Amino acid sequence: MARVLVGVKRVIDYAVKIRVKPDKSGVVTEGVKHSMNPFDEIAVEEAVKMKEKKLATEVVAVSCGPSQAQETLRTALAMGADRAIHVEVPAGDYETLQPIHISKILAKIAQDEKVDIVILGKQAIDDDSNQTAQMTAGVLDWPQATFASKVEKKDSELHVTREIDGGLENIKVKLPAVLSADLRLNEPRYATLPNIMKAKKKPLKKVTPKDLGVDISPRIQVISVEDPPVRQAGSIVPDVDTLVSKLKEKGHC
Repeated sequence: MARVLVGVKRVIDYAVKIRVKPDKSGVVTEGVKHSMNPFDEIAVEEAVKMKEKKLATEVVAVSCGPSQAQETLRTALAMGADRAIHVEVPAGDYETLQPIHISKILAKIAQDEKVDIVILGKQAIDDDSNQTAQMTAGVLDWPQATFASKVEKKDSELHVTREIDGGLENIKVKLPAVLSADLRLNEPRYATLPNIMKAKKKPLKKVTPKDLGVDISPRIQVISVEDPPVRQAGSIVPDVDTLVSKLKEKGHC
């Protein structure tokens, strides 16, 4: 049976209205509600389902970030993960942490933990990078099955249905492999109060990128973060000719 590593990220809650800092260096995170990235919730659910079906022996959750990331890991433990690893990254360094850094961290942990499957959300809702799963597979030189909407384990292979622009694609990958979860893969369970209490007693290990031999020096510099332009109010035109005329004035036709 397989051992599964699941990546989870602490992000600003999807229901919160994002505000840009006055100096345009980033978005306001102080005093703002955070939660687990929704696609990572789906990844955790899939890993826990694998264990419930006796396809996996253990589910290990990992998160990178400041101390608050432990809250997200406790949520993963309450959902059914067996233990957690917190890769502690100071808040200042975390702001410039990129998928290339995360992928190297995940790859090293996957090797150290001798896992067979790495499951990640297809993207985080804060930066929308959609790169970590692909880069992790590249670093490990493992097969990858991204945008998964259905996963079935058969012997030493995974049969995966992928969501693509033209519809669905069915592929087979040999283990070990990296998966990324799409929206329709499953419906994540809610963490019940008894499981939340049990999660407090589950093991949570702390390490640093340095312990893993990963350099997290910034690869980018954020020049400016700005709000999207405010949409102008619409107007009602009396007829088609006026509509065409207005579109031409604005260079749309």
